[in-house]
Amino acid sequence: MIRVATIEDVPAVTALEAAVFGPDAWSAASVTEELTGPRRRAWVDGDPVSAYAVTATAGDVADLQRIAVDPSRRGTGVASALMTTLLDAARSDGAARVLLEVAADNEAALGLYARHGFAEIDRRAAYYRDGRDALVLSLELTRE
Repeated sequence: MIRVATIEDVPAVTALEAAVFGPDAWSAASVTEELTGPRRRAWVDGDPVSAYAVTATAGDVADLQRIAVDPSRRGTGVASALMTTLLDAARSDGAARVLLEVAADNEAALGLYARHGFAEIDRRAAYYRDGRDALVLSLELTRE
């Protein structure tokens, strides 16, 4: 069940961060800021937490900071459910579009984003620590 993340979720999200993102994982301090900072929205799923998503909104743009799912839960629809939740929240917050960066070789994530209507608008060469490129994706939000 998806719910709003709280400070109590920091340890679980930090552990999931490390498992999913390895050397690019956020520290516990960064997770705390992302879950509780100004203009941030964060959600978790599962008990124990097995997925989460974080956005930051500035003006009419929401940035998808992270979306991650424990490998054992991939393919269950939880990422899509989190995406729907965060897109609805971005609309409610007055965002006109959502931006994100994703590793150019992350086929699973690219498929998720394509299913939700995101399109590539830029490429950042050697963006990640391991030298992989990032794609910048954008989704124009419609009012519902």
